[in-house]
Amino acid sequence: MSIDERRALKALQDSSALPTDINEDSEDFTFGDVWDGSDALPISHAGGEFGDLARGVLEEVWRLNDRNGARTVRCDNRTRRDRVLWRNDAFNEQVPALSEAYLLWSLEKSQKGFKNFFDRLRSEETDEANDLDGGQWPMMVVDAFFAEKLLLKISSRARTIASAMVRQGVMPCSPISPVVGITLETLEFYRVAHLRSPHLSIQAFVKTMSDLHGVEFHRHLSRQFSIAFDLYHQIRRTVASVLMTSLQRDSPDWRLKHACPACTYLLTDEDQLRFKMLYAMDGNDSLKRVIRRSLNDDDNNNNNNTPGTSSELPTSQLFISNRYLARDFVDQFSQDASRDSGQEKQLNVSQNAPEENSCEGRWKNMDDSKTQKAWGIYDETGIFVAICRHGFCLLITDMVQSGELAKYPLAVVAKLLDAFGDNLGGGYDIGCQFNTTLNNSSIGALARSLHHTCLVGAFHGHAHRRLCQLFSLTTYIKGLGIEDLETCERTFSKSNSLASPLRYTTIFHRKQAIDSYFEHNDDLEVFSNLSNFLYSNYKQALDILTNGNDVLPNAMRDLGVTDVGVFESWLEEEKAYLKGLAREPEEETLQMEYWQRLVANTRKTESTRRHVLEDYERNLKLVQALECKLDINVRWVPDDGEWQRVGRLVANRKYQRALDRLEGLVVARIFELAKMNKAGTGYKLRKHIAKALQTRSAAIRSALNTYNNIASAMFPPRQILKWDEVVEYAFLADFDLLRNARADISQTPWSSPVARSAMDLHFKMCRAQEEISRLNVEVRRLVTYIRDEDIYLQVCEDQLKATSPALAHQVAIHRNIQGRFNSRHLKRLHDISKLPGFSGTVVPGVSARTGPGERADTQEDLDEEEVTEEVTEEASRSLHKVLLITDDLSRLQLIDNVELE
Repeated sequence: MSIDERRALKALQDSSALPTDINEDSEDFTFGDVWDGSDALPISHAGGEFGDLARGVLEEVWRLNDRNGARTVRCDNRTRRDRVLWRNDAFNEQVPALSEAYLLWSLEKSQKGFKNFFDRLRSEETDEANDLDGGQWPMMVVDAFFAEKLLLKISSRARTIASAMVRQGVMPCSPISPVVGITLETLEFYRVAHLRSPHLSIQAFVKTMSDLHGVEFHRHLSRQFSIAFDLYHQIRRTVASVLMTSLQRDSPDWRLKHACPACTYLLTDEDQLRFKMLYAMDGNDSLKRVIRRSLNDDDNNNNNNTPGTSSELPTSQLFISNRYLARDFVDQFSQDASRDSGQEKQLNVSQNAPEENSCEGRWKNMDDSKTQKAWGIYDETGIFVAICRHGFCLLITDMVQSGELAKYPLAVVAKLLDAFGDNLGGGYDIGCQFNTTLNNSSIGALARSLHHTCLVGAFHGHAHRRLCQLFSLTTYIKGLGIEDLETCERTFSKSNSLASPLRYTTIFHRKQAIDSYFEHNDDLEVFSNLSNFLYSNYKQALDILTNGNDVLPNAMRDLGVTDVGVFESWLEEEKAYLKGLAREPEEETLQMEYWQRLVANTRKTESTRRHVLEDYERNLKLVQALECKLDINVRWVPDDGEWQRVGRLVANRKYQRALDRLEGLVVARIFELAKMNKAGTGYKLRKHIAKALQTRSAAIRSALNTYNNIASAMFPPRQILKWDEVVEYAFLADFDLLRNARADISQTPWSSPVARSAMDLHFKMCRAQEEISRLNVEVRRLVTYIRDEDIYLQVCEDQLKATSPALAHQVAIHRNIQGRFNSRHLKRLHDISKLPGFSGTVVPGVSARTGPGERADTQEDLDEEEVTEEVTEEASRSLHKVLLITDDLSRLQLIDNVELE
């Protein structure tokens, strides 16, 4: 198409410029049909019809002269915003036709074995080659390794020009008169490469193609590729939606309720677990997005902290995902976060919960004054996710212009309770504080009735107070197994690679990239490692039991313990002791205040008498008020016993505060060391952490000296700490046992290091046994899921072959996404069954789910029930053969190893 013709086509778009005497609804031709892509221009092989038509119809609007003649340049008054909106609207109207063309192209490519676009172009077996009534369209086709200007054939059955391009494997960059198209193989190659390495941006990929083509890179090339890539994503989402509908899996929460085979694929005769599902949730502030604001907004908002009006171009692109929680849904819980400050802290909470949160103030995301503040340059300040214990993403929500507010975990818990019901266990780094917030929220009654449990992950739990650990740490929670509930940290270590590409993108592209990443990660990373997870945990649990059976009896004999029930009583004694230290008695607090006022007056009288007259009246009133509260008739003097006793209490308070400061510095050092060795930490951040550690070490030494000075002045003197001991402290229980303020626990059996080690080993063995019980259930769930899913998809594919072969082919592709790992899973499940101490079974069970989209024998549209039974029996026989072959191969490998030795 010439430049004049393209300008004429733009004039067709501008309806305001058309003369009033032009009838667009004439029987001969309708411009609206061309503009929305529903009709193709009748262009012959010679071409030129459009130029003639434009001259005849638009003569009053725009005069087209010969190529060598003078030309009047029309001023294009459209803004970029208008062009973007019109382009996207035109593409949206054609999405059904484009999706249908994509389905036909995918089926034809599979059936005829085309390797790429040019292989199909040279073939004479295509629909376009045999269509004598079709036309032609010139287009620059861009592939990964070369680009070529071609004359593509347009089928007479094509609904739009764009759909005709997609039918041939080319994605157009314009909805009406495309002149450039990207091959679908190239777009798919970039999609997969970007998901594997999110650092690969569109610009970097297009520059790579420019280098391969031997041409200069221009910015508009990246824009063209981005338009085609967005359209490709939109078509794939539409096809996926049609596929789920055909599989009867399009209910609102179907994906969430079937996110993880090991967690959600319930069986009819399986053992009941204490926690139906274990999940972890946490916020990640790496995936920020900068909000674009105009300069005027920046100037107007210099005196306040609120961001100005966004100046981003509206694109009319809306991203809807069943993985994302809507902002409106999350905002429903905005007021719930403040309820716990105006109501009682505990409302019908479990008796096992501590009376108050001893960790309050120790975490940044516990402080509302900090979480409510976020840098004004960001719109989305990160994401908040829920991940099951196996690593599958359950839910995502954006943190919008704020930190990690309580409304985000509340929204996640509300959705999970609605989807899964009772007996859920959720790990959160501030689970102790969130338990109070949840109970005082609008869903608190629901959470308690469904027995939802707030837990603390193993890594973060060791930075909590010892009392909090006894109620929330994974080691002491019955039914939890050896799960650490730190799945979010491992997930974020991989998803953080998305941070740099998303920092300056649009809302739509950010959501699209995040959702695509987690979908790909679930299908091809987490699911592929699911059987490895089960094997590793089973082996780890057996190792804990084996080691414990060797060590624990000897430790119990040395301690004089004959029954493991003693460890439970020790744990309760420690809880009772630490509860007593949680808060000072009110009378002691008043006595210490009274003593400090007396000491202050005495010191001032002895040293600086000129200040006594200024403060005498004020201090005297305070002393008299305290004497009335404490019912003191005779004022204390330094020789009195009460004076000396309360003086020791004040000294002990100073001792505890010195211990608190030392403990806080050690905790910060532990986390900084972990962050410094964490994968993905950049060089600059490592250098920054290294400098912080140097400063931290000096601060720890200073705090240690202060602590030792106060400890030595105590009566009796407290334990003196050495530098080598402090830097090795990894658990805060070591600090909490130093807080023996009102009771001497040095003689209690559970306070000795040997007894505590034996007690922890006992609880680890209990959790290991629980883990084996859970893994026995999950192993059987997985093997049943593999069998049932393969049967169901195979039946659906066979049924669709007669009515919709293209859709049947998509079912086959969907079956291969996770089915490619079935052989690996079956081999790993066989390895689990051969572990010494394995107490479960790998025989498939019967699914408890019987709704639409579930097992094949529940479908009403099956021809005969015998078909399902035959398929089920065949699948069971195949599974049995695979297990036998795997067993034979493992034995052969063992024999070969013996022969080599």
